[in-house]
Amino acid sequence: MTFSNQKQETHQQPDELTSFIQKTEGYLDQVVGHGNDQALFIASYLQGHFAVAAGLSQVKQMTRIKQLAGLMFTSLTSAFDNNELADEDQQQVLALWETLLTK
Repeated sequence: MTFSNQKQETHQQPDELTSFIQKTEGYLDQVVGHGNDQALFIASYLQGHFAVAAGLSQVKQMTRIKQLAGLMFTSLTSAFDNNELADEDQQQVLALWETLLTK
């Protein structure tokens, strides 16, 4: 038996969370690249929180979108409690996040 016969390629389907992370990153990158100033601000702000939460979800070996959503809720709630954004901007960030969760 040759080495090439022993080697079997495995094509794993990306789990639910990995697919969601990739899709969300792509969407946010598109907004950052093509949005107006306010859309750019909101998407960039959410992208920062999302990058941290997505990284943490991978470190914790999470596989479900619901788990990542919990991390995002904690992160955004903490930021909003610290008055990082005006109320209107907070609502826009949450609305964008909700939109991403339902795509």
